[in-house]
Amino acid sequence: MRKLVLTLSILAMSLSAGAQAVPAAAGFDTSTFDLDSINAQPPKWVRGGVGGITLSQVSLSNWSAGGEGSLAIDAMLNYDALYTKGRHMWQNRLEFAYGLSNTRSLGTRKTNDKIFLSSMYGYRLSRTWYASLLGTFSSQFAKGYDYSTDPRTYMSRFMAPGYLGIGAGFTWKPRTWFNAYLSPAAWRGTFVFDDRLFKDGAGNMVHTAYGVEPGKHLRSELGANVRLELDKEIMTDLKIYSRLDLFSNYLHKPQNIDVKWYVLLTAKINKWVSATVVRHALRRRREVQARRRIAGPLAPPGKRGVGHRTPNHFLIDNWQLII
Repeated sequence: MRKLVLTLSILAMSLSAGAQAVPAAAGFDTSTFDLDSINAQPPKWVRGGVGGITLSQVSLSNWSAGGEGSLAIDAMLNYDALYTKGRHMWQNRLEFAYGLSNTRSLGTRKTNDKIFLSSMYGYRLSRTWYASLLGTFSSQFAKGYDYSTDPRTYMSRFMAPGYLGIGAGFTWKPRTWFNAYLSPAAWRGTFVFDDRLFKDGAGNMVHTAYGVEPGKHLRSELGANVRLELDKEIMTDLKIYSRLDLFSNYLHKPQNIDVKWYVLLTAKINKWVSATVVRHALRRRREVQARRRIAGPLAPPGKRGVGHRTPNHFLIDNWQLII
């Protein structure tokens, strides 16, 4: 009997000089509001982030407990850049993630895929309030599949779907590590640039894809957006970043609120290594096509042109640990 388990981890390394994370409001003192001193503040950039690559391999030979070998890789990058000058603030953030897993029985499957970009401009009005503009974009890098069908079913790719949000409102920043963005005028667009997601087995454009109607590539929503953001070192070498986004569509069932919640907990071990826990939850209360059957070789035999939908909402809850 022989068992060989090899795990190699290239773990979360800070990407900024001095391993410095970006404070939520670096460069702003919220205890006073003196226009002369604020306007005299020189331009300042503060940058920081965290990234990591995890590679793991398991090899089993004549192992009585059973199981099979596997190979997995997962990469993530979070980066912040904050610019301040006088009463002006420009806060930017990107979040990238991608992961693959391979086993003998299942082959190679995608386990993680994320693109998120956010940019906010703020003009300071008072000690804790800013007039703000916010833009966000999210999508994925590679094609996504539903592996519960045999063969697998194609479901998504870059910009299918893609999400773009633009809003104007106010930001309340009572502490340097916390801010609340309130927008009564927010637009959100859902893009689907792949006609295969709309087609049935005969090639007709009949299916709704991620809320986008057949024959169209964009679903527009106008509503209110609330974002709560926390970026704080809760104890020495232990830092938490949390972002909660709420969106209500004025034009379609405004009582149904879409929720996105992202949490990143980072524990610094030394200058180069840290342990990271990521949680990403998403809840949308609208009808979406969760599984999809399309024509051609990607469609399961005997099930072409059949669409399955969730009747009310869907929930995605993803945990990830890098140590």
